[in-house]
Amino acid sequence: MKKNSIIKTRNIAVIAIMSALGTILMYLEFPIPVMPGMIKFDFSELPALITSFAIGPFAGVVVCLLKNILHLLASQSAGVGELSNFLLGAFFSFTAGMIYKNHKTRKSALAGSVAGSTVMAVTSLIVNRFIIFPIYIKAMGMTDEIILSMYQEIMPGCNSLMKAILIFNVPFTFVKGIICSVITFMIYKKISPIIKGKK
Repeated sequence: MKKNSIIKTRNIAVIAIMSALGTILMYLEFPIPVMPGMIKFDFSELPALITSFAIGPFAGVVVCLLKNILHLLASQSAGVGELSNFLLGAFFSFTAGMIYKNHKTRKSALAGSVAGSTVMAVTSLIVNRFIIFPIYIKAMGMTDEIILSMYQEIMPGCNSLMKAILIFNVPFTFVKGIICSVITFMIYKKISPIIKGKK
């Protein structure tokens, strides 16, 4: 078997394993006391980020896509939560992977992780307000007011969905990216030789 074929086969296997791991991590989500109940934390972006660094940014996006397709079987949001997870995770892993791809150093990985977290957080404002929430409201038979009331239970002075997303979702998304990045930094050096097939 030619070397390129071996690498291609290994990459496909890694993407499959990471997608399965990402799906499992999506099941291990948990609520955050200072966030509305519909927003939960999970570590499912972790395998996508690792894959982006080890194989490439597009591979990381594929992991984001596959883990959410697999998780659709247990969706409690008519697929809206999975759509949000895919879009934000794809922006995160692709941005981080692209920066690291050009300069494969620890400093570049750090810059990519912070940039990816920032892009994911900023994107969450647009994606949630103009894509996810409108779809979620229609799919679940809700209204803007009902969604807003979930935020107002925590912050009564919050008077618009855009403001609510800016105050709650954006920082939450950024912190989520940073936490996944920190864990990646802690384990990547140990597992990257295995992923790349090096001793």
